Amino acid sequence: MMVKVLHNGNCSKSNAVLEYLDENGVPFEIINIVEDPLSVLEIKTVLKKLNQSVFHMIRKTDKLYMEQYADKDYSEEEWIKILSENPSLIQRPILIKGSVAMLGRPIENVKFFIEK
Repeated sequence: MMVKVLHNGNCSKSNAVLEYLDENGVPFEIINIVEDPLSVLEIKTVLKKLNQSVFHMIRKTDKLYMEQYADKDYSEEEWIKILSENPSLIQRPILIKGSVAMLGRPIENVKFFIEK
């Protein structure tokens, strides 16, 4: 089954997962979330597949987060809109296989996800 990878080319972990998939012959499709940001609806769909709240999807170590959002109290809906406008704040990579998704780290989790 084709794996979709929500990817940021500037992220070493994201690049490492693509390399792992390639080396292991796993067919995948790259969705570059920086060049082609996810819509609010697409983020909601990914969250459903992750079976997580939006707070799980936020990169809290990101400089933009630290400077503009760390001390704010936004609702889930507001966060989804913020993530659609600021894709660098989305944890990556996120792997999607059919109706399920997972955060692509640590790499051991990717191996388990692919084999399942």
